[in-house]
Parts: sequence; structure tokens; C-alpha cells
Amino acid sequence: MLQIDDVTLRVAGRPLLEGASASLNAGEKLGLVGRNGCGKTSLLRLVAGRESPELGSITLQKSVRVGVIAQDPPGGPESLRDAVLAADRERSALLAEAETAEAPERIAEIHERLAAIGADSAPARAARILAGLGFDEAAQGRPCGSYSGGWRMRVALAALLFSEPDLLLLDEPTNHLDLEASLWLESWLKGFAGTLILVSHDRDLLNAVPQSILHLDQHKLTRYSGNYDRFERTRREQQARQAALARRQEAERKHIQAFVDRFRYKASKARQAQSRLKALARMEPIACIAEATSPTIRFPEPKPLAPPILTLERASVGYEPDKPVLRRLDLRIDMDDRIALLGANGNGKTTFLKLLAGSLQPAGGEIARARGLEVGYFAQDQAEALDLEATPLQALARLQPRDREEQLRNQLGRFGFGQDTVTVQTGSLSGGEKARLLLALMSRRAPQLLLLDEPSNHLDIDSREALIQALNAFEGAVLLVTHDRHLIDPVAERLWLVAEGTVRSFEGDMGDYRRLLLGQRRGGNGQAAPTEAPADAPARGKQKRRAAADARAAKAELRRRARTAEADLERLTREKAALEQRLADPAVAQGPQAELVALQKQHHALGNAIAEAEAAWLEAQEQLEADTAA
Repeated sequence: MLQIDDVTLRVAGRPLLEGASASLNAGEKLGLVGRNGCGKTSLLRLVAGRESPELGSITLQKSVRVGVIAQDPPGGPESLRDAVLAADRERSALLAEAETAEAPERIAEIHERLAAIGADSAPARAARILAGLGFDEAAQGRPCGSYSGGWRMRVALAALLFSEPDLLLLDEPTNHLDLEASLWLESWLKGFAGTLILVSHDRDLLNAVPQSILHLDQHKLTRYSGNYDRFERTRREQQARQAALARRQEAERKHIQAFVDRFRYKASKARQAQSRLKALARMEPIACIAEATSPTIRFPEPKPLAPPILTLERASVGYEPDKPVLRRLDLRIDMDDRIALLGANGNGKTTFLKLLAGSLQPAGGEIARARGLEVGYFAQDQAEALDLEATPLQALARLQPRDREEQLRNQLGRFGFGQDTVTVQTGSLSGGEKARLLLALMSRRAPQLLLLDEPSNHLDIDSREALIQALNAFEGAVLLVTHDRHLIDPVAERLWLVAEGTVRSFEGDMGDYRRLLLGQRRGGNGQAAPTEAPADAPARGKQKRRAAADARAAKAELRRRARTAEADLERLTREKAALEQRLADPAVAQGPQAELVALQKQHHALGNAIAEAEAAWLEAQEQLEADTAA
């Protein structure tokens, strides 16, 4: 169906594709992956015909209908349902012609074609797609212009899915969706009968839908069979093999070079030496698979507080007097809590986070915070408030004017900003770098409670993995809102459901939630939220939380041992350095022999103590790294 041959593309002089080739058969589902900024979106634009390659060609079979998200989402007075139905242009044209056609033969042809394309069932199909993406029956009748940009993008996605093109191109389709709509979209794509190219950083989506992965790296395209997890395994195996071959070749090079160096000028061996020199020149170096350095994310260590760190008693919150969005909030948060908030967009998840962050005051009831509690709040729309002219260093300095530059650089370094990038204007940073900058700014005061509202929206897969590791290493509490299930599963130990005007515990796991949700949305209730978990869910949830708490306690003990050993190492090293200065003093050397011997024994004991501290630190670090890798 699609053939990409030796395509080269440059943007602003920067190469994105150089001699890239790939092919796609009808009915295949392909995941397109690669680092942020490598050219995935540009490749989709080439396939859609919106751009042309500098060199090479892109060939599509004749009559193939290519579907992409509309650049301008619908925003006029037409209803959501009508906007989606209009995406089937043939149906719309036939219905319009049926109003004016007079020839009996043409009228018969029109109705025959309308029956063939299922025109009568189209409204019901459009309603099901809109419901799956979060629009209930009442919302589907409202004008498109009454919705915000993010919701209108959902309408554009619904229209694209409804049109059922032969080749569907999706670029980060879950970015504007909540978890519930993302789950529905995954189910729909798995049942899609056409051909699909999917660009996404959602690992679960890439595991569930594509049959193959197309990797864009080093300006080339490489295809791998299977889903994303299989691609990662294959990639790691290739890296290991290439590295082993490169090491073997380097050893052979050294062996040949040693022979040449030894016998180059010896008459009896000169011919052999020359032959081996030629062999050395012909030896093509084996290049290891280049892998960009993974980003760094490390949250500062918070000061411990006694539980609970925050409690809500009969609290309510809203934006207008006497119109609470959430009510009857009876909840508590402890330092070791890891909680994910579930619930459809519009149910109040962001409102709840704002209440906890202190940017909204309770309209009723009480909220109590532990003395000394620091809260770090990552909001979805924070990136819009960044000063694009300022550098990361300047942005942090404005918030922490009393900190030394070294302290500011250390905080930014925790989030992957090195010597060079701390002085780059924020406007020149990628979306992922801006997200990491926001994480650095919100955690500058070492908060005990992290409130994260869609923190991974602009992070690539590697950055999301770094965020997962950072959250699992964090010793405070985490409240998380995300549509990325791969972020929820390894981080969250408890699920809270925001639905029906309140927040309460959901005792099942993500599998239970997914099954309940998809069952309800298949029934056409677009914004209903599941409220009941299976009977055995509380016991399973309790067991999972206990196991996670035990694992976290073990990690905390390892980190404590590592910190203690590191502090001992610094203290002992200082003592040894001071003692060596005394031993270097001529007066000590010429003084009483007994004092000199005592100092030398002390120096030897310090050396042994330093070795023990180093061993203890290394052991704790190795165990921590092994636990993280597992």
C-alpha cells in the first residue's frame, strides 16, 4: 500500500531523514517511534502529502484514502454530531443531492449507494464514537464552538475515526484525552480494519495496537516485528551483540598492530607485516548502535513529617458560591502514599489538586496540613506561563533569590540541565525539556507532597521511564493524574475515583477499572464512571499496597545506609587529610617517637575505616541500582 524509497528531508538545514526507506502492506498496524524532534511528525506529513521530500519518493496505491487529524478542529455553530457526520463526504454529498434530484434513475442510484455505505446507521455510529471519547448524549447536541480547544480536538479525532480511511495516520492521539477516553481509543484501534501508522509516547498503546514498530533513528528507518516491548528487547540484544563484536574487533586490531610494530623492520617478517598492515586498512570498523543519553530526573529528599500530612473532613470545593464541584471529602494523605486519581475529564480531578495545593480554598468543611508541609504542584497549563526569554537558571533564581548559583545549578542538574542547557533561553527548549524545567521549579523547596497533573504529556518514552524511577525513589507522597497507564501501574499503590461530585477509594486495580469502564462506554454512556470493583478487589488491593510498602521500606533502608556510608566517607577523608598534614610537618617527624607511631597507627586505622565505608556505600548503591533495574 505504501512505499518509502530513499527519502531525504531537511528542516531549517537540519537533516531529519537521509536515504530512509520502508514499506507498509494493507491492513498492517505500525507504531512509529523515535526521540523527540527526530522527525516523526514530518514523516507523517510526507505520507499525507502535506510536504514533499528533497530526494527519494513516497508512493501510495491509487484510490487510497489517507486520514489525518484536521489542522483546524471544528468550532462553528454545528453540533458535535453533525460535525462528525460531515466527515463522511460521500454520504453528505449524496444526501444533499437526494434533496434536489428529479430523475427517477438517479434517485434510485443515490438511495442504492446510501444503503451500500450504511447511511442510515451512520448517526448511531457517530454517537458511539463521540460517547467513547467522552461526550454524552446531551454534549453531542451542543455546538462545537462552545468547547475549548482540547475538547474540539477530540471532536476532530472522532470525525477522523468515523470517516474510516484506508490509511489512518495518528500523531499522539492521546495527548488531549483522559485515561478513560484513551482506554476506549485503544479498544477501537485494535478493531480497526484499515491500515494504521501510530506515533505515540504511550507505551501501553504501542504494546496493545501495533503489530510492528518502525524506529526513526540516526535519520534512518528500521522495522522491528512485534509490539514496543519486543522492539526494546530486540534493540537491547542488538546493542549487546554490536558492542561485543566491536570489542572483539578492537582486540584483533591491537593484536595485528602489535605484530606489525614488532616485525615491520625485520627482513624475514617484513612481507607478513605488510600483509597484515593491508588487512588492518581493509578492516571496516564495527559501529556500536548509538543511543542518546537518557534524561535525568531526581527529586530532592524531603524532610520527614509525622502522619498524616494532610486531612480533609467533610470538605467541599468549587469556583462559585453554593455550587461545589466536589463535596463530602473525607480523606487523608500520609508521607508514604502513592495515589492515582481516576475519573473522566470534567469530573473535578484538577479542582481537587488545586484544593490540595492551596490555590483553591475549601467552600465548606476543613482541610488540615501538617506543620512544615511543602507541596509541589505540576499543573497542565504551567508551560504557558513560562518566560520564554529567560533561561532555566534565571527562572529558578527568580523563585529562589537567596540561593547561590551553585545551589540553583545543582537543582536544575537533578532534572537533566547541564552546564550548557541552564543558560539556553526557555523558548528554545523542547516540550520535554520544558516539562523537566517545570518539575525542577515545582520541587525547588523539597516538597513532601507532589501533585502531578498530566506530567508526562510532552515527555518521550525514555523521559517517562526516568520520571517513573524518580517517583519510585521519592520519599514523600505522590498524587497523580495521567492518561498514561504505564505511569500509573509502577507508581500508584492506591486508586481514588473522582466521580458523582466526590472523591473516594476505588478498591480494584487498573484492570478492573478498564473492564468496568469499557463495559459502560459500550453501552453508550460517554461520561459515566465505574463505581464498583469486583468483590475480591479490596483484598487484592490491600495485598498489593502491603507488598509495595515493604519494597519501599527496604529501598528507604538501603538509601539510609548509602547516605550514612557517604557521610562517614566524607568525614573520614577529611580526618585523614588533616592527619596527613600533621605527619608532613617536620616538627612531628623530629618529635617524640611514641607520638609519631601513634599518628601512623591512626592513619592506618583511618585508611581501613575509609575502605569499609566505601565498601558499604558501594554495596548499598549496587542493591539500589539492581532494584531499580528490576
